[in-house]
Amino acid sequence: MAPQVLGTLIRRYGSFDECEDAVQEALLAAAVQWPVEGVPASPRSWLVTVAARRLIDQWRSDEARRNREITAAGDIPAASPAADHGDVACRDDTLSLLFLCCHPVLSETSQIALTLRAVGGLTTAQIARAFLVPEPTMAQRITRAKRRLKASGARLTLEAQQPAERLPAVLHVLYLIFNEGYTASSGPSLGDSELTGEAIRLTRVVHALLPDDGEVAGLLALMLLTDARHAARTSRDGALIPLAEQDRGMWDPEAIRHGTELVTRALATAPIGPYQLEAAIAAVHDEAARAQDTDWRQILALYRVLERIKPSSVVRLNLAVAAAMVHGPMAGLDLLSSVDADGRIAGYHRVAAVRGHLLEMAGEHDAARASYLLAARRTTSLPEQRYLESRAARCHARS
Repeated sequence: MAPQVLGTLIRRYGSFDECEDAVQEALLAAAVQWPVEGVPASPRSWLVTVAARRLIDQWRSDEARRNREITAAGDIPAASPAADHGDVACRDDTLSLLFLCCHPVLSETSQIALTLRAVGGLTTAQIARAFLVPEPTMAQRITRAKRRLKASGARLTLEAQQPAERLPAVLHVLYLIFNEGYTASSGPSLGDSELTGEAIRLTRVVHALLPDDGEVAGLLALMLLTDARHAARTSRDGALIPLAEQDRGMWDPEAIRHGTELVTRALATAPIGPYQLEAAIAAVHDEAARAQDTDWRQILALYRVLERIKPSSVVRLNLAVAAAMVHGPMAGLDLLSSVDADGRIAGYHRVAAVRGHLLEMAGEHDAARASYLLAARRTTSLPEQRYLESRAARCHARS
């Protein structure tokens, strides 16, 4: 809800920083008042009204802004249930905020960071982990991005030329928001369904705006095909269940059908891009009735194409798993050795986790246990930590 409120305020009053501060104050007021007085019939309108009043109170303290305050004061909406149901306006505000954060005056990394903060609602610490940089570095980056937006005089309007020039950053942002929601980088829960739902909702809005763009369709397909498994990913006590052990009867067949249709159509009608390839890989996993039925040769081939068009250490990490499933664990370990050379990812817990998995496949249980424990120490996600520790204990029992 906060991104929609922020988008509404910026559209009406401008000033990214001041509007964001006002929304934070309104959220604090809600946290204090709603448990005592009850949740209002229109929570979003209540937040917009309170945030707008806080904003104008701030302007009143500055004599130089008195004229602006008088103009804005007459624009405060009444808190009514009808205002909260303006779904089209709210979608427009959120989408416009998304494209504003991806303004070309900002670098791509700043665009992504700012959008994750303002639209995705992620904390600075979560964004820093997504970028594999220290939290103070990310905080400075977000602050500089806000200042540069303000200096540019950018406004919250969705103009015709914006989608084409800002689309790569927008899609990357949505991808990162979904990933953080699907597998949280820290905390007691494996994921955040509200965050994944918001990423899917926003991607649907972008897809409606650009229905013929293959990468938009590919990203939406990837999200649907991945999120289709969410009900089977954890046990009743919140423990992580790996893909190979999930009850596939709990997967969402409608999401799989829709995602498969989207990616099939995109691959047939648009230039091939990385999101389409990732979606195709997800579709191969989802189409297998049992884990042992998974077409790993097709997955390996798709990862090789993905590595050619968008090489990265993360892609190579996944390629190592696919190679191990097709050619044996040593083939995967050979590929994994090249990932170690990338200092940006060498400390990433998934590198150690994958190494543990491949070593376990090779029967090297002591080495696998050490890798699992290293991965468990590196992750800040409690479900992942417990899962990795359980794998380490299993290796210990077998050694």
